[in-house]
Amino acid sequence: MKKIILGTMLIAGLIACGRFQNKEIDGTKDLRIVSLSKHLTEFTFSLGKGHNIIGVDWSSTYPDSAKLIKPVGYHRALNPEGIISLTPDVVIHSNDIGPETVLPQIEKAGLHTKAFGNANTMDSAKMLLKELGAFFGVRAKADSLCNVMDAGIAGASNVLKDITIKDTPTVMIIHFGRASNVFFVMSGRKGVGDKLIQMAGAKVAHYDAKGARQISAEAIAAANPDIIIATDFGYDQMGSMDKFITGVPGVALTKAGKNKRILRFEEHDLTYFGPRTGDNIIDLIHLFYPTTHASK
Repeated sequence: MKKIILGTMLIAGLIACGRFQNKEIDGTKDLRIVSLSKHLTEFTFSLGKGHNIIGVDWSSTYPDSAKLIKPVGYHRALNPEGIISLTPDVVIHSNDIGPETVLPQIEKAGLHTKAFGNANTMDSAKMLLKELGAFFGVRAKADSLCNVMDAGIAGASNVLKDITIKDTPTVMIIHFGRASNVFFVMSGRKGVGDKLIQMAGAKVAHYDAKGARQISAEAIAAANPDIIIATDFGYDQMGSMDKFITGVPGVALTKAGKNKRILRFEEHDLTYFGPRTGDNIIDLIHLFYPTTHASK
């Protein structure tokens, strides 16, 4: 009898320590999902599985329904206790979460985790959609979304071809890092934001401070962009365009600041490719060239 009790206790202990993490999760069933990457949240919704998400990171702000889901912290400064308390069936992420102790902690607590790819290029975004489509058992839907993405980007390219550009502006993206609590330049790193600026017919402003986590007023002034894109949270935190210009170091010294060409744009539309990318590029074209009357 004692051996049976001890055996049962041992199995329970192994489960609590997450020793059965190798069990494959069946995504075709309704699952309680915590999503720790904003692009995974959007893609899960677009594949018709958003109703299964019970927790998200702060940056998961699209679609609007995601804003109603319980947040578990910023994806690079997560609180494992908040994730564990939701008792999800699976936690999905893109291997870009932090701190480094988060995954080991939630796995030790017995939670299943599943890593998916990023969407930093058009090809990787389509690969991710197909990967998620296979996981959720909706491959046809994923293929359809890939086609939507291709058609949208082609449409944006046609819009750009139809307008006459006399002066190509230089553009810089300034983002507020909620984890570090500072403004930093998100462009100039050859990332998604830079590609979108170029696809919308503009040039990326040169910014020397490599890997900066806090903006340099001198570097901003030296870059002297014609247009500054301010991501939504940082812009809203300052309260208005004028306060952004006077409150963010170096901005008032730029052509963008002097001419009041500060454009508010959603962060999630500048950091990954997806089915809405074509529309996002067209929105940027309208903002960069407001007198061209480009139409969707």
